[in-house]
Amino acid sequence: MTRAVVLGATGQIGRAAVAALAGDGWAVTAVSRGGDRDARWPGDVRVVRADREDDGALSEAVGEGCDVLVDMVAYGERHARQLVSLAGRVGSVVVISSVSVYEDDEGRGFDTQSEPGGFPAYPVPITEAQRTIRPGGASYSTGKAALERELLAAGDRLPATLLRAGAIHGPYCRTPRELYFVKRNLDGRRRRVLAYGGASRFHPASVRNIAELIRLAAPRPGTRVLNAVDPDAPTVAEIAAAVDAVMGVETEDVLLDGPPVDGVGETPWTTPAPVVCDMSAAEDQLGYHPVARYADTLPETVAFVEERLAGRDWREAYPKMVAAYGDLFDYAAEDAWFERR
Repeated sequence: MTRAVVLGATGQIGRAAVAALAGDGWAVTAVSRGGDRDARWPGDVRVVRADREDDGALSEAVGEGCDVLVDMVAYGERHARQLVSLAGRVGSVVVISSVSVYEDDEGRGFDTQSEPGGFPAYPVPITEAQRTIRPGGASYSTGKAALERELLAAGDRLPATLLRAGAIHGPYCRTPRELYFVKRNLDGRRRRVLAYGGASRFHPASVRNIAELIRLAAPRPGTRVLNAVDPDAPTVAEIAAAVDAVMGVETEDVLLDGPPVDGVGETPWTTPAPVVCDMSAAEDQLGYHPVARYADTLPETVAFVEERLAGRDWREAYPKMVAAYGDLFDYAAEDAWFERR
C-alpha cells in the first residue's frame, strides 16, 4: 500500500483530499494542528496532531517516508524549502497554489485590483502559460508565487505538482462567498443590486474537483503547474439565482451597468473583468475529468453556511469574511440608494 501524508487535513480541501486518497487505496496520515478535531475519517486513516511551522513535528509526521505529501497550507519560500528538505524521504509533493499568481500583459494582478484601473484584463480562458507576478512576501499572491518558484526550481530533487485553485467552495470554508446571498435570503432581502450587469465571473473551484486532481496527481510524480477550477464559470447573477433555488426563494435583480455605487452592488464575486481558467492541461497530463459542477454542490454549501449562522452574528461565525470584505450587509446604504433612484 502506498503512503500519503496530508498537511492541513481538517481544512476544507484537506478533508476532501483525505477521503479521496483513502478511497483510492492509499494509507493516509492526516496531519493538522487540531488532530482529528471534528473530522470523520475512514477507520484506517492515521491522525497526527502537528503544526507545520514546527520543522521537527513535520519531520516526525512524515516518519520514515511517504510516496506523496499533499500540502494545503504551504506559503512562501520558507514552506517551500521546508518541503524540499524532505527530498529523499518524500517521493513527490502536491501543493495548493492560487490563480492569484497570474498577472495580465500590463503587469496587473490581484494585488493591483484596488487601484484605479488596476483590475487585470486576463485572457479568457487563462492557461498555465500566462505570466505570473514577481515572487515576494508582501501579500498572499506574492507569497504563493514565491512558493511556486522555489518548488519548481527544486523539481529535480522533489517532483512537485502545483494546483492553482480558483474561488474555492464547499463545506468547512472559512470565507464562503455564498454567505452573501445566503444571509440576504435569510434576512428577507428580496431585491439585490448587482454591479457590471451581474455578468462578473470569478471561476469557482469545488473541493471535490481539487481532491480529484490530487488523487490523480498523487501516483503520477512530476513537476508541473495546473489550474484547478470547476468545469463551469457562472456569472454572479447565475450564482445568486442558484442560491435562491436551493433556498426556495425568489429575488429581484437590479442590475447596474457599471461598478458598485458607494459599495452598493458589490458582492464577493464582483469583478469588472472575467477571471476564467482553462483546464486542458490537467485533462491532457492527468486524464482529469471533473467530478462536480457548481450548482450540484451548492445545496451542501448552503446547508453548511446556514448551520454555522444559526443563532450567531455573521461576524462571529465568519470573522475572516469581515477581514476580507468589511461590512457585506450595509442594508441602510442599499435602502438609501433605492430611495434615490
